[in-house]
Parts: sequence; C-alpha cells; structure tokens
Amino acid sequence: MSERSDAIVLLGATGDLAHRKIYPALAAMVRRGKLDAPVIGVARSGWGLEQFRDRVRDSLVKRTGSADTPAAGKLLAQLRYVDGDYQSAETFARLKEALKDARRPLFYLAIPPSLFGLVVKLLGESGCAGNARVVVEKPFGRDYASAKDLNKTLHQVFGESSIFRIDHFLGKEPVQNLLYFRFANSFLEPIWNRNYIESVQITMAETIGVEGRGKFYEEVGAIRDVVQNHLLEVVASLAMDPPVGYWGEAQRDERIKVLRAISPFSGRSLVRGQYRGYRGETGVAPDSGVETYAAMQLHLNSWRWQGVPFFLRAGKSLPVTATEVMVILKAPPQQVFDEPVPPQSNYFRFRLGPDQVAIAAGARTKSPGERMAGEEVELYVCNSTSEAKEAYERLIGDAMGGDATLFAREDSVEAAWAICDPIINTGGPVYRYESGSWGPREADRMVAAYGGWYNPSQNGSGCGS
Repeated sequence: MSERSDAIVLLGATGDLAHRKIYPALAAMVRRGKLDAPVIGVARSGWGLEQFRDRVRDSLVKRTGSADTPAAGKLLAQLRYVDGDYQSAETFARLKEALKDARRPLFYLAIPPSLFGLVVKLLGESGCAGNARVVVEKPFGRDYASAKDLNKTLHQVFGESSIFRIDHFLGKEPVQNLLYFRFANSFLEPIWNRNYIESVQITMAETIGVEGRGKFYEEVGAIRDVVQNHLLEVVASLAMDPPVGYWGEAQRDERIKVLRAISPFSGRSLVRGQYRGYRGETGVAPDSGVETYAAMQLHLNSWRWQGVPFFLRAGKSLPVTATEVMVILKAPPQQVFDEPVPPQSNYFRFRLGPDQVAIAAGARTKSPGERMAGEEVELYVCNSTSEAKEAYERLIGDAMGGDATLFAREDSVEAAWAICDPIINTGGPVYRYESGSWGPREADRMVAAYGGWYNPSQNGSGCGS
C-alpha cells in the first residue's frame, strides 16, 4: 500500500473552486477521520493566516451550514498560509519552509491552466516536489497538441504514478453505481453487446445558462466543457469490458481500450446549438459562434459494439438538469401478439444525477381485457443517502493514498482529445434554440430512425416526454 500524503498544499487557495468544493470536502474528510495533516494554502491575495481562515470558515458556513462543528474547528486549526506571487521563486522557498517535515506532500493545482507549467517548474526547482504528488484540475489542455505539451511539462517534475488529473465526474456516486451495476449482476453481461442492444443515448442537460461565466465559455464551448471529459467517461463506463479487478490500473486499462475503439469522427452527425440570449451574456461576443449545445453520433469499432450507435448530447438552458443514459434493447424478432411492440419499449435507464442515483428497466405487460395488447411499465430503483461521499472528498482522499483508479491517465486524456479534435474542427452552423427547449430541431434527425431522443423527466422517474 502506498505511503499516504502527510500534507496538502492548495495553490489557488482563495479561489472559487476551493471555496465551493475543496474546503467542504476537506471538512468532511476530517469528520470521517481521513485527514489529520496540515493544509497549506498558497495564493497571491496579500492575506495572512487569519484572513485565510475566515475564507475557509465562510466556505463551510455557506456550503455546509456551519463552521462551528468539531470537524470544522479541527480543519481551521490545521491551516497554514503562504502568500506570494506564483511566478516568484521566493514564494516557493517559503512554501518549502512551511512544509517543514512533510515527507510526501500533495500539491493541488486549483489555478488557471496558463500557470501550470511555471508552477510545476518552480515546485521542482525549490525542492518541494521530491517524493510528492500533484493533483491537476481540468482542463487538461484545450486540444490534442496542448494536452501532450501539458503532460510533457508535468513529467519533467513528477512521474506518471504521482500525477492525478482530477475529473470530479468520475468520483460521483452515480457513475460508480453504473460500473457496480454492470459488473455485479450476472444477468446483464450476456445481453450487453451488439446482438441485443439497438442504440445508446447519453444526455447531459442543464437548466442554467452560463451564469456569468460568459468569458470562460467563449473559450471552451460545450464540446470542450463536457463532451471531451464527462460524456466520453460515461461512454467508457458503459462500453468497457470487465476489468480483472476494480482497483489499480485494471479499470483504466479497459477504459482506454474503449476510447481507442471509437471510430474517427466523420462530421456527418454533429449538430451544434446556441440558446437565444447567450450573446447578451457578459463577456460573450455579440456575434459569437460558440456552442452551448452539441449532439453527435459515435461508433465503436469493436467486436462487442460494432454497429451500435452511441448518441451524445449536452446543453445549457434545457428543460431539466439531469444526466441520463438510455440503453435501448432490440425489439423481439417476431410479432406474436395483436399489436407491434413500439420502439424503445425495452431498455435500461441510468440516472446519473445531479439529484439522485437511479436505475430503471423498461418492459411491457399485458393490458387487462380480451386482446393480447400491452402497455409500458418501468421497474425503478432510486437510491439516495446523505452518507454518500461527495466526489471531491472521495477523490482527494484517493490522491492522498496514491490510488489513481478514478483519475484520468496520460494516454486516456490524449485519446479523448484525439476523438474531439476532429469534432471541434468540423465547425459548421450553430443553430439557435429557445431557452427551456430540448435544443435545435436539427438534432432530431440523427435519432429519428431509432425512435427519437429520450428526454429525461424532472423527477427522474417514469418516461420523459
């Protein structure tokens, strides 16, 4: 078992990500007895330790409801702070002094990607990085070439086993549940292939727009924001072969096989959209062609999945906030009864949040009466527990323990960009759509032959409309 990290250094300690996600996660780790090490904040805010503590205290009040719990008090007592410019060697000399006797620190880069290279270089030159681990926040580049450059930069100081590229989506309980359901139930594996599955749909919908992040979104767009990472991770979870074990490299080895099997994108099945009102957001160009919606069809060139289309779509300002997967089974080979079985009658449906973990199976049963006619039913199981770990708590704990199972590996990051580069470069029109709709109608054509899009419902149960 790997030696656990004995200090956490958070670069970008005064930023929004730390305030929203990281400090509540650290407090939860303290509460569970999983964090008993100094937490050193680094930022260029001109603050001292007490102002840093106030920032963490404010985060806990706003995100968890209180900063007066024993766990919060212990976390606040474990805080240290180093103020300084990220471009100054002096800042990192003082950081090394603050680390004192720490033998294996964990550095968390919650900073703009433009600073990754310089900060990693200075961590190495200052002697801070010896025997250390590093957590790198998204985005891992903005295309294939920049992703390769970033990996090269990281490897100049850290070995691959010490690099943890964090995508919180992989740490979410619903995504873990998807993998568990697949490989813990023997009835599923015999039909989980091209012989029984007609098509797969993955929808990631949000009711919100860009929420004041127009400048950021202008540089990213929907494909870079969620397709290159989140949706391709879901594809890998759905399509991967059983790993020889869950932990270590076994799962990551199977995931990369899926990404490498995705056929080169032809551009014939891409629809990009933009909600009306986006161009009026702060930081957005008045003639912006950035997509806030993207739908596409992918194929896997593999024995298991040959000929099965995977339809992906993601968008903002849609009717609900939900991530759902619909695995649609093929219709029975012969019509025995009085009426044909409608398409999409037999399926497995996975609700991947954000509000719940749910699994459903669609089937048909006979309607009362003399005719041999049926109706659709759904077998639905929903699991929601307050004891479930939040993604950042799980992932920071794993990184401290040296377990990279739920983190993106160098080859998978580059493989995902190799898929998405042609999609991004395809360009084409950006269709306008009304806020609160399911996106541009042009996207409906790509799934028309498979029964149309399945639209998730607001509460996650029953059939969407």
